Amino acid sequence: MKLWGGRFTKSTDSFTDHFHSSISFDSRMYRQDIEGSIAHVAMLGKQGIIDVEDSQLIQKTLKEILADIEAGNITFDEKAEDIHMNVETILIQRIGDTGKKLHTGRSRNDQVALDIRMYLKEQITDIKALLKKLLTVLNGIAERNVDTIMPGYTHLQNAQPVTLAHHVLAYVEMFKRDYDRLCDVYKRTNVMPLGSGALATTTYPLDRRFVAEELGFDSITLNSMDGVSDRDFVIELLSALSVIMMHLSRFCEEIIIWNSQQYKFVEMDDAYSTGSSIMPQKKNPDMAELIRGKTGRVYGHLMAMLTVMKGIPLAYNKDMQEDKEGVFDAVDTVKMCLPVFTGMIDTMTVNKDNMYNAAGKGFMNATDAADWLVKHGVPFRDAHAIIGQLVLYCINNNKSLGDLTIEEYKNVSDVFTEDIYNAISLETCVNTRTVEGGPSEEYIKSLIELNKKIISEMK
Repeated sequence: MKLWGGRFTKSTDSFTDHFHSSISFDSRMYRQDIEGSIAHVAMLGKQGIIDVEDSQLIQKTLKEILADIEAGNITFDEKAEDIHMNVETILIQRIGDTGKKLHTGRSRNDQVALDIRMYLKEQITDIKALLKKLLTVLNGIAERNVDTIMPGYTHLQNAQPVTLAHHVLAYVEMFKRDYDRLCDVYKRTNVMPLGSGALATTTYPLDRRFVAEELGFDSITLNSMDGVSDRDFVIELLSALSVIMMHLSRFCEEIIIWNSQQYKFVEMDDAYSTGSSIMPQKKNPDMAELIRGKTGRVYGHLMAMLTVMKGIPLAYNKDMQEDKEGVFDAVDTVKMCLPVFTGMIDTMTVNKDNMYNAAGKGFMNATDAADWLVKHGVPFRDAHAIIGQLVLYCINNNKSLGDLTIEEYKNVSDVFTEDIYNAISLETCVNTRTVEGGPSEEYIKSLIELNKKIISEMK
């Protein structure tokens, strides 16, 4: 008979057992479940709710069960439904009626809420560490490429020259925000729900704050109905993971483009590339493509969880069992993608000459030419029109702005002098943009040093 089967007159259908069971995916929370139970039963003994001797025996046996699970000596039973019932069943098998006292003052509703919070806290910590490593690698790439000039784009059209350092540091900002989001999610995950009971706490004199302290939680939930039915922290984590994947996917998209024969800005290391089964010349950026593809998978889990929760009345409902598979898979996906992406970008070869040559095409210095005119007294709108005429002239004559003679410049405006050539050099275009946030070498070097300090202080 199932542990909850007292009011039932017959067993559940075998297919129903399979449909209802969650042990196939929630078994990964075995350690959190046992640690939570140890803290709970220690509190029961401290409070005199059960005998201290019974509390100590249960704690000792739970630790033995944990050791046996980690040694591979225990097989979970689908008929016991979930990890919580499996552990309790094994406990009762080992110490008899004393084991039945473990669940005093507790429901599976607050127990599962505790377990998933404990599990996700650990996962958030792991993902933060992976982000910190990625940030270190990206900041290092920037430091090595402060003077690597490349095209900057809007609408994927040539816009203005920047440096690879400036480009990469844009992603550093994104991943810094991702790190901060995870810190925020952790704060709201680190709230202890045990003691909420099924929905209305219990008549036993529980010491919830003792359990919270034992398990490393900052605080306890303040409403028992919310304590068992809140999955905001799961949705928040899925959202944060989706944004991480979006940032990875954006960068992967650029790497795929840069790695193409038409660009040749970078070359992926063989360790992060694959070949074709039919075309022997191919070297495909499959790792970047897979990360880009897996982004949709994580998005799907976020939307699924939002949909699960949107129509659930208070308090706990079985629908909420659907929280685990999605968030577990999203966590696994991000934890797999981050180190692959980090290794891929850390080992790629940067073709600096190709980047520089590309930056010299497409009139990327046109804005600087217009700014030169403004600095020489020409209203910006007039300057914009003058440079527009020169660009059209260049297009018609297959020239760049740097190819034009001073006479050709003066044919459009008498304001031009020989100084225009220095003003439109790629180096000048980049390094005179000294406004905070810009691509100048001076500012970029200061930002790299600031990032080193920020990264070193990440916990």
